[in-house]
Amino acid sequence: MSNIIHQSNSNVNSTGLKLIFMGTPEFALPVLEKLINSDYKPVAVFCAPDKPVGRQQILTPPLTKVLAQENNIPVFQPANSHELVDIIKSLPCDIIITAAYGLIFPKEVLDVPQYGCLNIHPSLLPKYRGASPIQSVILNGDGETGVTIYKMDEKVDHGPILANDKWQMTNGKITTPELSNILADLGAKLLLEILPQWLSSKIQPVPQDNSLATYTKIIKKENGQIDWQKSAKEIEQKIRAYTPWPGAHTMLTDYRLPATGKIKIIEADTAEKTTNKQIGEVFLNENTELAVQCGQGYLVIKNLQLEGSKPLEASDFLRGHKEIIGTILN
Repeated sequence: MSNIIHQSNSNVNSTGLKLIFMGTPEFALPVLEKLINSDYKPVAVFCAPDKPVGRQQILTPPLTKVLAQENNIPVFQPANSHELVDIIKSLPCDIIITAAYGLIFPKEVLDVPQYGCLNIHPSLLPKYRGASPIQSVILNGDGETGVTIYKMDEKVDHGPILANDKWQMTNGKITTPELSNILADLGAKLLLEILPQWLSSKIQPVPQDNSLATYTKIIKKENGQIDWQKSAKEIEQKIRAYTPWPGAHTMLTDYRLPATGKIKIIEADTAEKTTNKQIGEVFLNENTELAVQCGQGYLVIKNLQLEGSKPLEASDFLRGHKEIIGTILN
């Protein structure tokens, strides 16, 4: 059940509400879809500029742009906060809804809409403020997460909370894309639940307890490097958290082998058994499965990808790379 705090019984008709939606990645898509199919269809959609994608660097529009255009909604793609201010000031705007938009809102934007700027954040704030809350939940093996809708201020993920909804992490193999889809749908439903109450002044936002705040960082490519000194459990969580990007990877650098380079571990299981292997050593366990010794327990590799090759199941990889057994991964 969502946690909503009520204030008064005044009523405001939402017909004709000039709502602007801002969001770029897949997390934003369910929110925009539900808004379009509700009484709160946006009058405009903002998203990041089109970007080159893939090896051929084909210029590709964000999914939110495609959906907006399919529904005849004007789309704006400011490259920076200065452009954002100029565009917002030129548009009719009663409320702004954001979901994984990316640009920092200056005060000139926050002050424009009568009903403020509301953000859907995929964590239970004040825990996991910042850029990578979904990955952080998986990395840390949390048993619970959720979404928070708050009124934005000039600090990142800092504003007072309108509502939140919790999600129990019962799936111990969930990946970042899977959890993102779940939380996006949860956030979209929560938004439509609370929006009429917010517009009719029935919700009193509650300030966050800043003493409980934790922060996440922007994920970089090098964050995907596996440290085999860590436990098998920590490494397996990293594999799921960093799917699909930057991926959890290790280096095969034994010059005696025909194939060397970066190996991405795509899927793995853990075993809490003790062996006499060195940390980072590749071996076959009692079930002849491909395994790597960790600081505590070992990792059972299910799927992997050698740099420049296609992803393979571990059994298929072994048929072509038996010499990997006994090597030490860095």
